[in-house]
Amino acid sequence: MEEGGERGKKRERHGDFFRAMREITYAEALREALLEEMRSDERVIVMGEDIGVYEGVFKVTKGLLKEFGEERVRDTPISENAIAGAGLGAAIAGLKPVVEIMYMDFINEAADQIVNHVPKVHFMSGGKLKVPLVIRTQFSLGRSTGAQHSQMMASLFMNTPGFHIAVPSTPYDAKGLLKAAIRGEDPVLFIECGQLYSTKGSVPDEDYTVPFGKADVKREGSDVSIVGISNMVLKALSAAEILKKEHGISAEVLDPRTLCPLDRGALMSTLKKTGRVVTVEPAPKTAGVGAEISATLMEEGFDWLDAPVLRVACPDTPAPFSPPLQDAYVPDEKKIVDAVRRIV
Repeated sequence: MEEGGERGKKRERHGDFFRAMREITYAEALREALLEEMRSDERVIVMGEDIGVYEGVFKVTKGLLKEFGEERVRDTPISENAIAGAGLGAAIAGLKPVVEIMYMDFINEAADQIVNHVPKVHFMSGGKLKVPLVIRTQFSLGRSTGAQHSQMMASLFMNTPGFHIAVPSTPYDAKGLLKAAIRGEDPVLFIECGQLYSTKGSVPDEDYTVPFGKADVKREGSDVSIVGISNMVLKALSAAEILKKEHGISAEVLDPRTLCPLDRGALMSTLKKTGRVVTVEPAPKTAGVGAEISATLMEEGFDWLDAPVLRVACPDTPAPFSPPLQDAYVPDEKKIVDAVRRIV
């Protein structure tokens, strides 16, 4: 990292050039992505509950109504099915809607639109119709919001062909992936994490996107690979520090960034490098994201495995409200360290 530059901003090397970087929050990065894409493309519209006058529960849509007006920033009724359906219709009609489902749990209220129609229209029309719809949502596991406001159900939609799925863990990835999603022509389920909105990270001044299907090695290592999903990337990085300092174990941390498409090449590369893999996800273990990653590594990289792939995940029960029970329920650094020590 290099210091200095215009207005004292950090300047970070990317390839053969430097980028001016700023420290902003995850929520601010998402807001910047929406602002920039709406300014550059008048087809981009935003819809959802309390996203206009109230500026969003997490203030991601702050200032959008004032700048773009009610024609492009629409407060909707409390009806997820209507929100998703309106987004689908707008996308087919030529707009580029970004709709918000306030909590991922409530996506089930829009299951007919989101499962039966949004990801299938392009296929069923023989490619004649496109659905450039971005569905933003967030899960609040870890914030004591209870069993009906905490679910991260990415694996459900991994099993629904036709969606691209993003699970950004940093402000940089959040902004770059959202901009890429809006510019694309396919339906995207953009899964944010409530716990991450206030976290800070470096984001470039200039325009950029993060490609779908391209994982990121957040930390290099040689003894074991930890594949983290969403906010579990941060816990994996903390666990890697503990493993290095207390146990002399070098852990590589891989962030898939998108689940559909899943960067299977990156998974194989990290497996070949370390021979051992632990997955970490903020959701129940059975039939989860870790199960898909484990199956992929077994099918495509069995000869490179020096130990079984271990999955660190939530128990197969609803999320508790009680803070002490929640702490026991959600994967943490200790659980990750224990899993790594079992196979290294």
